[in-house]
Amino acid sequence: MQRKYAGIGAIVMLLAVAFGAFGAHILKERIGESAMGTFETGVHYQMIHGIAMLLAALFAGKWGESRRLLWSGRLFLIGVILFSGSLYGLATLDLRWLGPVTPLGGVAFLGGWLLLALEAWKGGSRPGA
Repeated sequence: MQRKYAGIGAIVMLLAVAFGAFGAHILKERIGESAMGTFETGVHYQMIHGIAMLLAALFAGKWGESRRLLWSGRLFLIGVILFSGSLYGLATLDLRWLGPVTPLGGVAFLGGWLLLALEAWKGGSRPGA
């Protein structure tokens, strides 16, 4: 889990940087200010949750792998796909049907953070933690 999610988190971050540059240098001239704000929100949340995936992977190395950490990483990835992906589609292609998908990604983010917090609190009961 640790190496896999560290690698996926790094790719998510790489793509966030690429999407941010694409937005700043290419999209800005082609879409309106409101759509650009939507796109930037997607990039922002993708970056935060790419880092969150890296944290979950690093914590798995320190605390030991667990189902909570595994699902935390999975939920962060699902959140990026649903939340940021839907915002990218709304901003660039005006796919209005993606609007209801965005909150599902937000719920996935919340679940990922909750599982990470629960695993952190559980850590105090382990030897050496």
